[in-house]
Amino acid sequence: MTKLTLGTHPYLLGFEQLERLVERSAKTGNEGYPPYNIEQTSDTSYRITLAVAGFGEGDLSITVEDSQMVIRGRQSDDSEGRVFLHRGIAARQFQKSFVLADGVEVGEALIENGLLHVDLKRSVPDTVVQTIQIKKG
Repeated sequence: MTKLTLGTHPYLLGFEQLERLVERSAKTGNEGYPPYNIEQTSDTSYRITLAVAGFGEGDLSITVEDSQMVIRGRQSDDSEGRVFLHRGIAARQFQKSFVLADGVEVGEALIENGLLHVDLKRSVPDTVVQTIQIKKG
């Protein structure tokens, strides 16, 4: 028996890219740091919230390329000249990747109280019924 994958199923034409996106998102290795929430704020909008305590605006970047949003955090090491008796707050860098569906766009990003909020908006296409004329050959 032949195993059919999403991209090779005979009734799903043109979905090869979707299979590649699923594979890519599985390989991103998103660890548990930083913790995050994904919430649906309306029928067509979402909000991703990351706990980024200790990171400032200049320490964070958000990029979108090829349907993938990447959020990176990198703190500068400002411990030179300081003597720590205990250091429990690490300047840990991170990278979180989210694969976005077609029609999902990144809106604004806001940092407040140690939380980074990134708003996403999904555009809803108009429902179109198309009739195809059949010609005689």
